[in-house]
Amino acid sequence: MMATSSRTQVISLYRMLLKESQTFPSYNYRTYALRRVRDAFRVNKTIEDPKTVERLVLEGRQTLALIQRQVSIGRMYEAQKTVVEE
Repeated sequence: MMATSSRTQVISLYRMLLKESQTFPSYNYRTYALRRVRDAFRVNKTIEDPKTVERLVLEGRQTLALIQRQVSIGRMYEAQKTVVEE
C-alpha cells in the first residue's frame, strides 16, 4: 500500500494537472491534455513501488510545468474559436 503522504501528493498532482489542462485556450489541446492526464493516472494506479511512484511524480511535475508553459504560449497566439467551443 502506498504511504499516506505519497498518496496525498499524487492526488494533489492529479488535481493540479487536471486544473491546468482545463485552462488551454484551444479546445483540441484542452481535451487532449485532459484525456492524457486521466489515462496516465489510470494506467499507473496499481503501482506500489516507492521508487517508481517517486519517478512518476517527478515526471508528473515536469508535465505540469510543460502544460503551464504551453498554456501561456497558447494565450499569446490565440486562434479563432471552433464551432465546438461556441
